[in-house]
Amino acid sequence: MMAQACALCPVCRRARAKQRGVAFKMVQAVEVHLCPFCKAYERVHGRKAHEPAAS
Repeated sequence: MMAQACALCPVCRRARAKQRGVAFKMVQAVEVHLCPFCKAYERVHGRKAHEPAAS
């Protein structure tokens, strides 16, 4: 459920889609240290919250 929260997060979604900009930099800086949702996303999906979705 926590990973789903990250998948639906507008900031993380934008970072995954655009791969640049303020949202991307913020997610890179925050995901490992502060956000439990980003940590859960990484555990479930096997990639960082800012990395693009596998096609």
